[in-house]
This record gives sequence, structure tokens and C-alpha cells, in this order.
Amino acid sequence: MSWLNRAKRGVKGKPKATRPEIPDGLWTKCPSCSEILFRQELEKNLWVCSHCQFHFRVGANTYLSFLLDPDSFHETHRGLTSEDPLNFKVGKDRYADKLAKARKKGTLEDAVVTGRGEIEGAPVILAVMDFNFMGGSMGSVVGEKIARGIRDSLESGLPQIIVSQSGGARMQESILSLMQMAKTSALLGKLRERAIPFISILTHPTTGGVTASFAMLGDIIIAEPKALIGFAGPRVIQQTIQAELPEGFQRSEFLLEHGMVDRIVSRSDLRHVLCKSLRFFTKDEAEQNLEDGSAEIVGDTGASPSLFAARREEEVSRRRDATAGYSLPDDDSA
Repeated sequence: MSWLNRAKRGVKGKPKATRPEIPDGLWTKCPSCSEILFRQELEKNLWVCSHCQFHFRVGANTYLSFLLDPDSFHETHRGLTSEDPLNFKVGKDRYADKLAKARKKGTLEDAVVTGRGEIEGAPVILAVMDFNFMGGSMGSVVGEKIARGIRDSLESGLPQIIVSQSGGARMQESILSLMQMAKTSALLGKLRERAIPFISILTHPTTGGVTASFAMLGDIIIAEPKALIGFAGPRVIQQTIQAELPEGFQRSEFLLEHGMVDRIVSRSDLRHVLCKSLRFFTKDEAEQNLEDGSAEIVGDTGASPSLFAARREEEVSRRRDATAGYSLPDDDSA
């Protein structure tokens, strides 16, 4: 045997050991701390890095799986899909083609999923946005599905939960996208009049027209840790005002410090916090107070009134008293 052949087969004449092949997708690198994470462990930890607590961006279906009770979700308002009313096109990229491509990537019809479910037995109406569908942008269908979900809350009296994850209004639909801001905000105003709770959950990122409308109108606004929340991006703001922005600007912790959100909650605690909030807002909490002797049963039904409704009436009465005796000037005296 020649040295050339021995070199090919190895010095000892044996085949070289082959490196074992590792299947793709078993490991994931954390974009925050660069730690290499085992994917199965990451899924068990609700897609939160065990080293730095970075919250990975997840899709709507994944969020629903750990937010709601098993087998309790019933999707509503399916079959709504966006069209291309403006025949929008930039170069060779047509909006209609982008929509078709986004639908082929997954099972979503658009950037939001709506439905009914239960959180530790408490029924809710909810909408969950998905960044994987064209950056979670809000077009006419997204706004319409969220609006229909709010109407479901108005008809059933069930609390409304919206999980926001969006780059803002969808520019390809122009004014049709911007109209969704007013439509959803007006319906949330009716929720408030009816004293039906609305809990808004802000994930990374929540920006643009979504932030400027329904995302910041919750009775309770909950944010995930270190989520980017704002209208315009920090780079645009810095270039506009020509000044350095404070550290952590537009992150959840910064907004909490300045009173823009009520609480920052990790995914592992989210179900518990939501359940406690829902019980506080609804009659379940009042009934629990009955056992403590801190409330009285009112009416013939044997059920306690909603604490949220009662406190809402107190707020309305307080504002009415504060403005008593005040009237706008006549047109002639203006």
C-alpha cells in the first residue's frame, strides 16, 4: 500500500472517524446574552432565556397555548382576508403578492387571531397579534377582527384581552389602515361605558398606530420585560430632536417608571396575574369578599355587583361633582 493511499485512509490504515451530524433546530442562540439554548428547554420555559430572562418573540398560536387553559380556545371571525384596494406596488413588489406569500408561510389569514377562551376557568374574549405576518401590521382586516372581538365583549359582557405585537399601521392600505385606529378606539369607549374590563398586553415590539390606539387604552396595561413600546422608533426620534435619548428609552421599564404602563409581568406569571385581575374586576372577586364579610349581597339574584362597575360609577359621580356649576361660554361672549 502506498503512502498516498494510507494518507487517504488514515495513518493506521483505518477509516477516519466521521463527525456525528447534529440535526438542525435543536439549539438557539439568545439574541440578548448570546447564550446557546436547547430548544426543548426553551419551549418549556415559555420561550424565555434561562440566563438573562430575554423574552423571545413568539407567534399568536404559541402565545395562546400558554396563556389559555388547554382546549378552551374557540377561534372566531375566520375567513376575513385583506385585499389590494389601491393596487399598491413598489418596484416589482406587489402588495397582493406579499399577502399571498405571508399566508403561505403559516396558518394565519392575517396578523391577528381572535376568539374566546378561559384563563384558569375565567371566560374571556381575546385577540392576539402575530409579528410573523407582515410585521404584525394593522390593516383593514386586523382592525375589523379586533373590532368584532370588542363587539363580542359588548354582547356577552365578557372581559376583553388584546395582546399587541406590531410594527404599526399597514402602509399598503393607506387611509383604510388609519381608520382602524378610530374604529377600535371608539368601540373600546363603549366597553368603558358598559364597565366591561379591557386588559392590554404589550409585547416586543408594539409601535406605530397600534400603540397610538387600542394598545394604550386598557384599564390595565401589562408589558413584557424589555419590550420596545412607542409610536415612532427611537432612531427616528433621535434624528428629529437632534439629542441623545435616555438609556432604556421606549422600553417597558422606562414606560413603567413614567406611568405609561401599569405593570411588567414575565410570561411565567402572566396567567396568574391575569386571573387575579379578572377576579378583581368581575363579580367573582365581590363574591369572594362576601365570604370575608366585607361586602353585602344586593338584589334578588343573590349575586354581588361588579366591583369594576361600582368603581366606575364612583368615578363618573366624582367627575360630575367636579364639573358642577361649570358651563361653556355662549357664542356671543366668546
